[in-house]
Amino acid sequence: MDQGTADDAYQREILPHVSRTFALTIPQLPEGLRTPVTNAYLLCRIADTIEDEPAIEPAETLEFLDRFKDVVAGRIPAEPLCAALTRRLSENTLPAERDLVARMDAVVRVTARFNEAQRAAIVRCVELMCFGMPRFQSNASLRGLARATDLDDYCYYVAGVVGEMLTELFCEYSPAIARHRAALQARAVSFAQGLQMTNILKDVWEDRARGACWLPQEVFSRHAVDLAGLRSEPHDEGFGAGMHELIGVAHAHLRNALDYTLYIPAAETGIRRFCLWAIGLAVLTLRNIDRDLRFTAGSQVKVSHFAVAMTRMLTDLGVRRDWMLRGLFAQAARGLPLAALPEGAHRPSMESRTSAAEDAERRRFGSTGT
Repeated sequence: MDQGTADDAYQREILPHVSRTFALTIPQLPEGLRTPVTNAYLLCRIADTIEDEPAIEPAETLEFLDRFKDVVAGRIPAEPLCAALTRRLSENTLPAERDLVARMDAVVRVTARFNEAQRAAIVRCVELMCFGMPRFQSNASLRGLARATDLDDYCYYVAGVVGEMLTELFCEYSPAIARHRAALQARAVSFAQGLQMTNILKDVWEDRARGACWLPQEVFSRHAVDLAGLRSEPHDEGFGAGMHELIGVAHAHLRNALDYTLYIPAAETGIRRFCLWAIGLAVLTLRNIDRDLRFTAGSQVKVSHFAVAMTRMLTDLGVRRDWMLRGLFAQAARGLPLAALPEGAHRPSMESRTSAAEDAERRRFGSTGT
């Protein structure tokens, strides 16, 4: 087996061990997209693993993430970073994630084989994620985020950049998809935010157990709730009202996600399935949360295996029929609150992104000036 074949095989083998969801959805993609999307996911997972490792101090985490960006971009070799990180990862990091970090060189070799457009999309995603994500993780607390726009920024850096990258990969793969580039780009960030907000709402109590809260205090202040002192029991009706409000925002983003998917030509059934399965499960999760705002663990609002199977079956039946997909979405979302979103995709300001990039460069070169 040559090196390239071995590297591809490693990606396929490790994926189910680090993500059961993507191990189900990525194989639905056409062959020309499976390898780059798998590669991009694994690179993002490595960044998450570095960020989440509690044994590494925040300043050193930033240094490792800066080095990882350089590795992905091909500016420095992967092996020294693999060795340094492998020595530092604790038992808090899952064995599969430790293995992924240790085999980073194999994943990066796959990245290097892609064409220029694919590499550019993946590198941009990783770089934005690596300088945006630590801004929030380093300040995580039970007080939550100050404003709803902070939640938007957080969702952009941990998910929206992935939506933008996938859009570029889809457009590079198919000229027919590329004809809808502007419409897809306008909805990609919202699509990703809908999925990310669903996870934030579902995992609110697990995140709090780890000392973090990604809910915006601005929303809960309207309902006389101080997130810093929040407890899962006894249930606070004001907290339920705030959650109901955020469910409406997530629902609105998922409507944009459906519009995004319907801009994918109906003939591209694999790409549509990849999107639709994620949207369907997110809507059903929101419905479970809204029906039981007193839940105290994500497992209590998790979508059942039967619902997963039905989602896959029904979306497969309607995958080429836009009218049927809209009907299925409307049925799944029936009764959910619906917020009005501002026009256009939310992205952190260019000033914010430029400032973060400049900070990363200063850390890399050990300078405080030009």
